[in-house]
Amino acid sequence: MLAVARNLWQYRELMWTLAWKNISVRYKQAYLGIAWAVLKPVMLMLIFTLVKSFVGIESGPIPYPILTFAALMPWVLFQEATSEGINSVVSNAHLIRKIYFPREIFPLTTVLTKLFELGINFIILAGMMWYFRMAPTVFVFWVPLIIAYTIICSLTVTLVGAAMNVYYRDVATALPVVLSLLMYASPVMYPLKLVQDKLLVHQAAGNWSNMLYTIYTMNPLAGIIDAFQRAMLHGTAPDFSVIWPGMIVVAMLFPLSYLLFKRAEAYFADVI
Repeated sequence: MLAVARNLWQYRELMWTLAWKNISVRYKQAYLGIAWAVLKPVMLMLIFTLVKSFVGIESGPIPYPILTFAALMPWVLFQEATSEGINSVVSNAHLIRKIYFPREIFPLTTVLTKLFELGINFIILAGMMWYFRMAPTVFVFWVPLIIAYTIICSLTVTLVGAAMNVYYRDVATALPVVLSLLMYASPVMYPLKLVQDKLLVHQAAGNWSNMLYTIYTMNPLAGIIDAFQRAMLHGTAPDFSVIWPGMIVVAMLFPLSYLLFKRAEAYFADVI
């Protein structure tokens, strides 16, 4: 891994150049400009808040709009970095045919682009915290680690997806659909406490309740979103009993995803 990191460090200027190009191209001729970066989470927050008024989702002491927006921030980072990262190799075919450099630079560049947009969303979240009279605590220092974990989760899917998309272009079409469904299996619209109450406290699924809860937390986004909300809004440390199942899954899949990408990399120029 040290050799990989050293190799990528040598091409850091290329990554930053490609990331800046992605940002400038994305917003240069857009009428709303950089506002598009926050439009998606803000619109989803408003829609979820409207739905909540009909179905009565319990959000506890935290106002539902800010609770949902905080959930959407890591989710949108993961979803968009993954969806766009899948196309990153194919969309840069002209560079792949001309010169060699580590191809994983393309998915990493997509993540850098999305971190720029995440920074804008942090400004919105800070404004909402001021409006609702909520002050950050020392536990906010967990946030960089949570974001780093989110990036690793995204790259786990992106690396294998980008490699497969070179050979099977349907991957780029199918993945956004799968990710949209995954949102409903993550505590975005509803807090994780609701799932815990149903399965762990009330045993809503009978003897299957504990096993279903473990399967639910094997989704890394469940731990990420809950940890982000705890650190930013609740002023508490992440609940590692929620994070560990998903972290074990990522720890097993990330090296396999990277190895598959590197094996496929040798044939990209011939196939693409």
